Amino acid sequence: MSSVTGSSSSSVAEGPSRSQGLGPRAAAALVFGSSAAVLVVEIVALRLLAPYLGLTLETSTMVIGIALTAIALGSWLGGLIADQVDPRRLIGPSLGVSGAVVALTPAVLRTSAEWAPALLLLIAALTILVPGALLSAVTPIVTKLRLTSLAETGTVVGRLSGVGTVGAIFGTVLTGFVLVSRLSVSGILIGLGTLLVAGAALVEWRTRGWSGTPALTLVVVAGGLATTVAPGACDTETKYHCARVVADPDRDSGRTLVLDGLRHSYVDMDDPTFLEFAYVRAIASVVDAAFPEGEPLVAHHLGGGGLTFPRYLAATRPGTRSLVSEIDSGVVRINREQLGLGPGAGIDVRAEDGRLGLRRLDAGSRDLVVGDAFGGVSVPWHLTTVEAMTDVRRVLDEDGLYVANLIDHGGMDFARAEVATLSETFEHVAVVGEPADIGLAPTAAPEGGNLVVLASDRPVDLRAAQEALNSRQTGWKTSTGDDLTSWIGDAQPLTDDYAPVDQLLQPSSTRSSRSSSLNSPTSRPGSR
Repeated sequence: MSSVTGSSSSSVAEGPSRSQGLGPRAAAALVFGSSAAVLVVEIVALRLLAPYLGLTLETSTMVIGIALTAIALGSWLGGLIADQVDPRRLIGPSLGVSGAVVALTPAVLRTSAEWAPALLLLIAALTILVPGALLSAVTPIVTKLRLTSLAETGTVVGRLSGVGTVGAIFGTVLTGFVLVSRLSVSGILIGLGTLLVAGAALVEWRTRGWSGTPALTLVVVAGGLATTVAPGACDTETKYHCARVVADPDRDSGRTLVLDGLRHSYVDMDDPTFLEFAYVRAIASVVDAAFPEGEPLVAHHLGGGGLTFPRYLAATRPGTRSLVSEIDSGVVRINREQLGLGPGAGIDVRAEDGRLGLRRLDAGSRDLVVGDAFGGVSVPWHLTTVEAMTDVRRVLDEDGLYVANLIDHGGMDFARAEVATLSETFEHVAVVGEPADIGLAPTAAPEGGNLVVLASDRPVDLRAAQEALNSRQTGWKTSTGDDLTSWIGDAQPLTDDYAPVDQLLQPSSTRSSRSSSLNSPTSRPGSR
């Protein structure tokens, strides 16, 4: 009797025998690969959605939240079903169906964004949730197959859990450091879908079980073909953006750089003094009023885009030396290959983060610093803080000027906070924008869009700046002194410890602006 009891306590009654289960290497490979695939889908989904939802903290949080929900749901349901059905019959469908969904994702999402934008969030959630849950179910299914004795439960569960975590790390590193820099988003997802369906076929062959691989292979092929005709594809996929260069039908030498669906820069390759966007004309007005006409400057630019303003400085102030920190090396390449940037223009572009680029500059080495860096529709938060502005002030000489492009809407909470931040750092601060947006037309509600803020430790001739704004027909006004203090109100300065830039920007206004920005020549979020 004791012998029977001992046997009962050391075996899993409903579990398959070891010969019916999986070997340790096959089990580890399945768990490793499926866990890695979940993270590949999550990271690539962020890039796929950026042109339509923006590359913001909210978008990242949403995608991560859906991915974690998929992992939790798949782990729970996978274990539950594995206790009810022969686990060997579940692995193939989990891999194959997830592969088909992943391969269809680029075409489905881009088509939805163009033709059914109201459904985009739902479809995006499903394209992450379905494959994520199916792939996450593989770990409990494989664990069930590997458990043949209660005496080794801890060892099996712990080993496979560890293998799954290592797979997730591998998928994250591979995607972020290798795949995204070498392959298109569509290529990554179609390739992953192909691998998953191939894995399903291999499992099917080994177990002589599920036989749906041929049908799913056709789905993957269809996904690949659909991607070639789906709307929203990029001319170039850089490390950070879906990029296109669009010719201006009304101006032969005009080109627009579109990043993630937003018009970021307008460049006239024959006439760099032609400034299409109102905010660029405002920056030019302020700089021209702050420095003697034609005087060469030493400038640093945080953010490059199409290098519209560095080109303007080179044309109007011969001998000007501009150093540009542009984080996206793909955008730098587009400038050289498609936007006519050649050697000898006095423009040195470095593929680097703007904050890190500032640190490399000597104190008092710049006459001018221009802030025009955007991630989606917002300035990267670490370029908005007191600490960042202190570094800007450090690199400026005693007569230096900082001028920056900002975007905000509604209550202008971010813009007011950023101006408050600059007021903590510089002695003289002013804002240029539409009168209603900067509190100079109190009877009109602010619509939002681009603003230009300037800061210096010496007075800037604002009357001359206003005259230049008027001559360029911007319709913008300048606010300073008591008017500016009243507009700032109770806005708090931003710091490295607390800078909720994405939260200060109003999402509903931002979404509206992203749509209108493609057509409006006066207020273009993220344009450079």
